Amino acid sequence: MNKASSGHFFEDFYLGRTFVHATPRTVGEGDISLYLALTGSRHVIGCAAPVAHALGYPARPLDEMLVFHLAFGKTVADISLNAVANLGYADVRWLAPVYVGDSLAAESTVIGLKQNSSGDSGVVWVRSTAVNQNDEEVLTWIRWVMVKKRDRARPAPTEVIPETSAHVKPERLVIPDFLDCREFETGLTGGPWRWDDYDIGERIDHPAGMTLDESDHTFATRLYQNPARLHFDAHLMRESAFGRRLVYGGHVISVCRALSYEGLENALLVAAINAGTHCNPTFAGDTLYARTEVLDKWELPGREDLGALRLRMLGLKNLMPAELSETKVDGKYHPNVVLDLDYTVLMPRQN
Repeated sequence: MNKASSGHFFEDFYLGRTFVHATPRTVGEGDISLYLALTGSRHVIGCAAPVAHALGYPARPLDEMLVFHLAFGKTVADISLNAVANLGYADVRWLAPVYVGDSLAAESTVIGLKQNSSGDSGVVWVRSTAVNQNDEEVLTWIRWVMVKKRDRARPAPTEVIPETSAHVKPERLVIPDFLDCREFETGLTGGPWRWDDYDIGERIDHPAGMTLDESDHTFATRLYQNPARLHFDAHLMRESAFGRRLVYGGHVISVCRALSYEGLENALLVAAINAGTHCNPTFAGDTLYARTEVLDKWELPGREDLGALRLRMLGLKNLMPAELSETKVDGKYHPNVVLDLDYTVLMPRQN
């Protein structure tokens, strides 16, 4: 009997099945340093402990996207080891800060299934949740993946496609009770613009680009303990349609978020991801750029120090944002668009 797991195939999933994912992870200062080294993130709360303390945090928290990747990596072995593609995200909400010394664990429950017409794969929807060592929920999200079938002859399951809202409503955003931005100094970030200064429909073409190296994206994916072979196994991927390894989509998200700093310096926290699509593959050697559009802005109940911006971030490869005229061509994403992310940030308001 072969004791090595080959992961789950489409027919192994059924509605309500819950996976308790292996290997809890205690996070350390080294995780923060590596994340900064691999992405170049400059968002101030994750960089400077004195700033975090001044805003009410007991310690410097981990960057929200680092928490997401660490939690996401736990789910891969059970959910998407045999995935053809990671198709999308919805209702991603950060529920509590994560600090150095915390231990993260995760579980996922199947909430939707749909076999593809080809009969050789299907789409699986899961709701995943990450908790800390006190069993306190710190992150929850929905994602859907296309997964291979082991046996094409197996009958298709009853089709269930879960409903997902277009965005996380402002009243469902979780904001730490202690967070106090009344005395926030924009000089700490180098950007003068606050929530009040942004207009719905405004577009920002961020000027910086970042070329991805094989070592960087491989190291990042290992940091998150994501075992998906398509990111690591060059021998395996040589026989694929791409002919080479793919960059983990989460690394693309983090790099684009880091690149969006100029123009969004005071977007202190990511509160939610409303929807997300990895539109085209990214490979080592590609250069990433980012564009942001302000989709909406909300005042927050009971808060005069903070507001929420709903943003659409496009990640582009090998194309400057100013050169992109249309996001989609004939109903399909422009071949240089690799990421379409709808997310919500929290930003200080004018005093």
